[in-house]
Amino acid sequence: MKRPLLVILLICLFGPFSEAQLWKMKKYEAVAGVGPSFFFGDVGGFSRKKNILGIRDISYLQTRFNLNINLKYRVNQNINARASLTYGILHATDERGSNEGREFESTISIFEPALIGEYYFIKNSAENSYLFSKGRNPGILGFFKTLDFYVFTGIGGLSYTLKENDLLLDRNLNKSGFTAVIPVGLGTTLVYSPDFNFGVEVGGRYSFSDYLDGYTSQYSSANDVYYFFNFTITYKLKTGPNGGPSFR
Repeated sequence: MKRPLLVILLICLFGPFSEAQLWKMKKYEAVAGVGPSFFFGDVGGFSRKKNILGIRDISYLQTRFNLNINLKYRVNQNINARASLTYGILHATDERGSNEGREFESTISIFEPALIGEYYFIKNSAENSYLFSKGRNPGILGFFKTLDFYVFTGIGGLSYTLKENDLLLDRNLNKSGFTAVIPVGLGTTLVYSPDFNFGVEVGGRYSFSDYLDGYTSQYSSANDVYYFFNFTITYKLKTGPNGGPSFR
């Protein structure tokens, strides 16, 4: 009788510790995202008096898309470091807004590398479950135990190229450039299995330029801003013996 009691005691003492270390087995994550992009510049949009919180500026005419890939490293259970590469299209037009008679229009191709930090203010409990690590699905009742919520920010660069209509082209502004951007956002992740996550992320980028759409005016009081709303899929890579990602 003493041996079974000893085994049970050891499990009780060291079981929670071993479970708490399960996240270390897969510290690297490869993430792909896709979704719409929204641009807020000096071309298009309504004036502030006609546009509470900028909601009227969100329209199909100003919407395009973006694709991104990311590599994440789990510093600890609540903090991730992330390297991100994004390609996207932004669009600006006076066809809808307070300057319809001006008729400016531009399409902006962007490439954005960024270094981002994520903080998880709500962490799932599934990753600390031994049964989940072995592939046991928590079921419908355990759905909320598999959700993460996080905020992120960082620093990035933006390479952009303009394609303008003739009216905007006559102003002879730069057709391309590079500027710094500050990404800030919020996301949620469903920890679907030990290998895959699915998520949704919304993030804004504040640029250090007011010429992304090829135009600025004397009435402009802020630099250009754009947003991404992305659906993401994550594949978790095993941590190799040397501490790097294992592709086996």
